[in-house]
Amino acid sequence: MAEETRIDKYLWAIRVFKTRGDATDACKGGKIRINGADIKPSKAVRPGDVITVRKGAITFTYRVLATVDKRQGAKLVPQYAENITPEEELAKLKAPVETFFLKRDRGTGRPTKKERRQMESLWDNLDFNDLPADVSDMLSSGLGYEEDDEDEDYDGQE
Repeated sequence: MAEETRIDKYLWAIRVFKTRGDATDACKGGKIRINGADIKPSKAVRPGDVITVRKGAITFTYRVLATVDKRQGAKLVPQYAENITPEEELAKLKAPVETFFLKRDRGTGRPTKKERRQMESLWDNLDFNDLPADVSDMLSSGLGYEEDDEDEDYDGQE
């Protein structure tokens, strides 16, 4: 265990980001702060530092308990970082996800040109890299249509 570790490596090791490249990009993009100061990916982090990470609309806050430069298992992360994110920020995670997406009932046909442009505008304004993991999982599983039990064997013909 080192006394100092690069911030991009540390955030990757404690599983804040899936890849070290994502952590580096977040540092370069000004989404990471140490003790309130903007930083570069090479900035060293020490025990006692407070790290703020902005992901989408939510700002997560962590206190460094110990430094680490190798990726840790999820169960070991609390040994290295304490999540001190305020309750107001955590409440944003529990907000209904459906409010962010235009939902279309199954069987209503193709969207009109106006509806399509509204959907494209909505999707263009989203930054999928900043979404929490549970929202990303939901998107990859096919968000957009409600499942009907009676239409399971529907083959597309009327």
